[in-house]
Amino acid sequence: MRVIFDKSVPGRIGVRPSRQTGCPPPHIEPKLLREQPAALPELSEMDVVRHFTGLSRRNFGLDLGFYPLGSCTMKYNPKLNERVAALPGFAELHPLLPQLPTGERLVQGALAVLHDMDRLLSEICGMAAFTLQPLAGAHGELTGVMMIAAYHKERGNRKTTLLIPDSAHGTNPASAAIAGYEVRAIPSDADGRMDVAALKDALDASVAGLMMTNPNTLGLFEPRVREIADLVHSVDGLMYYDGANLNPLLGRCRPGDMGFDLVHINLHKTFSTPHGGGGPGAGPVGVSAKLVDFLPVSLVKERPDGSFFLDYDCPKSIGYIAPFYGNFGIVLRAYAYLLSLGKEGLLRVSEHATLNANYLKERLKPFYDLPKPGVCKHECVFSAKRQVVHGVHALDLAKALIDRGFHPPTVYFPITIPEAIMIEPTETESKETLDAFIEAMIEIAKLAETNPEEIVSCPKTTVVGRLDETRAARQPDLASLD
Repeated sequence: MRVIFDKSVPGRIGVRPSRQTGCPPPHIEPKLLREQPAALPELSEMDVVRHFTGLSRRNFGLDLGFYPLGSCTMKYNPKLNERVAALPGFAELHPLLPQLPTGERLVQGALAVLHDMDRLLSEICGMAAFTLQPLAGAHGELTGVMMIAAYHKERGNRKTTLLIPDSAHGTNPASAAIAGYEVRAIPSDADGRMDVAALKDALDASVAGLMMTNPNTLGLFEPRVREIADLVHSVDGLMYYDGANLNPLLGRCRPGDMGFDLVHINLHKTFSTPHGGGGPGAGPVGVSAKLVDFLPVSLVKERPDGSFFLDYDCPKSIGYIAPFYGNFGIVLRAYAYLLSLGKEGLLRVSEHATLNANYLKERLKPFYDLPKPGVCKHECVFSAKRQVVHGVHALDLAKALIDRGFHPPTVYFPITIPEAIMIEPTETESKETLDAFIEAMIEIAKLAETNPEEIVSCPKTTVVGRLDETRAARQPDLASLD
């Protein structure tokens, strides 16, 4: 039977026979009707629930175990943040409300959050203002590079080149290239930091700016950062800060104080918002005073009476970067996290991120090659060169960790380190968790020497074994995973 509207009586819902009764609905042409009923699967609710629950248990997340993925800071997402983002006064707002005649008064709370986040992030990073529109870190990078271009265009500068360290995140040169810049790499010195002499040689009138991370992807702080900034500024270049590694600096050292003119923040890397699976995401971008006029529209402003509004009167703006005002739900989660921690909490974040990374480094350096010794910040980078002698590579070590219940760390990055193993414990993990991970890494290192075949045959506990990963990424066989 089919439930339809009975047009003979306004507002009445009636019942008419379906095809199986021999009386087809009059509004469907007979040639479009099935000859036989559709072969739909007949499954019980319990079978369906068990199927999807089983699939979910194949996923790995921070609620299940340690996720030491270097340079991505997969930290725990507090459940409080989720509850704040789900509050009806936030979650049920329509993004067009501020543009309606009386809608602005209905979104004062949301506008206040955006305004407060602008002020909080500006204070944390030493910037004049922030835009919360970018929907990811890489999106924020592109936003920043577009503002660099707008700044130079207004000044009549012909700038064609962006300088980027050879250890940089891959999104840096990609963002620069998308924005139309030529990319010139600056090599690292013997200590793993930027070669300042090479930087001096690369500086000329064509340089629009330098994109860099501090601490860098080896987890090393760049002590000559102010000298580097002065050199770039001497050719009217701008300093761009990739905020991926901001954790160990929180409350202690601000990008603006280091000489940076603009910065993007990955909220999932620093302020505990969700990450992965293609979204959601947020990559706010902060700028110094000389770049404020180029920020994307609209900007949240405060009136003298304390109310908030969206300002579209921005003639020098680079325009819209994202629909509406960014990923508001993600910004809310970060806002809740910041208010929960406060200034003292942010200081503890930097302390624990650095302490955890150095604890791992000291415990594991007898078993793995440490290319750049010394104090690291939020992450440490080893090399599997010692294990390669026995036929075991960094990828094999990563697969062996899966069988021991840990998500693998980043391998083969940064590219300046052969057989790199980048480990980032984050500030949220306990000593007990770190010790369990350390013991697994030591066991794997010993097996690589005594029984390498045991390592190169991993993983053995997963639904599928060792894959041709390049082919799997380009030609996935999803049908065989049921």
